[in-house]
Amino acid sequence: MTLLEQINSDIKAAMKAKEREKLQALRAVKTAFTLEMTKTGNTEIADADALKIVQKLAKQRKDSADTYITGGRQELADAELKEMSFIEAYLPAPISEEELTAAIKVLIEKTGASSIKDMGKVVGMASKELAGRADGKTIADKVKALLA
Repeated sequence: MTLLEQINSDIKAAMKAKEREKLQALRAVKTAFTLEMTKTGNTEIADADALKIVQKLAKQRKDSADTYITGGRQELADAELKEMSFIEAYLPAPISEEELTAAIKVLIEKTGASSIKDMGKVVGMASKELAGRADGKTIADKVKALLA
């Protein structure tokens, strides 16, 4: 079952269970998928692309919640965080610090990177290999620390 099919199935289940907040979050995901399919002209969306979209939506919710907290609007922040939790359920489990370090060390050996100048090669490979499990900033910071 593709991610799009899973979302559609969960939307139906949320409608039957009358879970308004979950339904709102899932509809936002489906809308983002539909926009991407329209933009590319495809009738399907690859799971890798769908995963990137889900990551982006979860990050948007987190950023919005942080902004609301800074502005003193805790009730709006709570709503964003709740939506984020529904969206994050479709992401793979995040990678631990030790696993991230080990994976990046392997990639550094594969690419033969020896200095900070080679950071781009390693980050590019790591981003593809660890898609959905670690965000780009975390990967870049870890690569920088290991190459420095």
